[in-house]
Amino acid sequence: MDIDLITNVLFAMIRSGTPLLLVALGEVVCEKSGVLNLGQEGMMLMGAVTGFIVSVSTGNLLLGVIAGMMAGVAMSLLFGSLALGLRTNQVATGLALTIFGTGLSAFVGTDYVGKPLAGIAPLAIPLLSDIPLLGTVLFRHDPLVYTALILLTLTWAFFRFSRPGLMVKAVGENPDSATSIGLPVLTVRWLAVSFGGAMAGLGGAYLSLAYTPLWSEGMTAGRGWIALALVVFASWRIGRVLLGAWLFGLASIMHLVLQGMGASISSNLLATLPYLATIVVLVILSSNQSKIRMMAPMSLGKPFHSRM
Repeated sequence: MDIDLITNVLFAMIRSGTPLLLVALGEVVCEKSGVLNLGQEGMMLMGAVTGFIVSVSTGNLLLGVIAGMMAGVAMSLLFGSLALGLRTNQVATGLALTIFGTGLSAFVGTDYVGKPLAGIAPLAIPLLSDIPLLGTVLFRHDPLVYTALILLTLTWAFFRFSRPGLMVKAVGENPDSATSIGLPVLTVRWLAVSFGGAMAGLGGAYLSLAYTPLWSEGMTAGRGWIALALVVFASWRIGRVLLGAWLFGLASIMHLVLQGMGASISSNLLATLPYLATIVVLVILSSNQSKIRMMAPMSLGKPFHSRM
């Protein structure tokens, strides 16, 4: 592999990993509060179609990005109303949310399939983008890639240094003890769920406005599920989410790389690489259940019954 090919692969890896990074980042915050939301795929699709429709209708990509985030938040509030308000089973509610979001996005976006859109343009950072190799790989992306990295840093600092970050972790570990010391458990969980929805909507908007500026039914192609696996892969640690997102992003483009190198393997088989990687990772992780239980928030997926 020559240097130009390596540069292009690493550049594409970061772009492909960005929607996974955004969605997984939101899910980490959500799960650290003790809420398991399996509706990421549906929220991503709603963010993608809403962002695309608003951008096409208004000609303003920024409004499209904001609308995509708001669509994700709206879907997360629907989930919260059921899982937090009515204390329904979080797994079943999340699966229902994905089914609902998949169907609704296909219905809403019917008239926008194939419509052209000038997507978000790359933004080369002066001076830094001229650095050999690293300049192209890291500093010639669109603004949403930089936004994802900034959000990652802020989220890491939030849990590392802030009192609200400790509150989220306390609520996720033992909501009863958190209540006894005066922490608003349900408020914290509502905010965490909303943040997760905003990130999922932003990840969907990234796909339809920057990565491949178009709308097509089911365009997330399972990325919401991959992001859920990524959270477990990262052991609920913010720093590892970035590494995992880029690794899964690399897996998702390897079929293109191998085809370009003349690999005599079916293109359909190569396209399954990211999903095969997800399965392999989950199988490896599931072989050590004790480690997963130790790293996961103790109250993850358990409904909270207030005694007040």
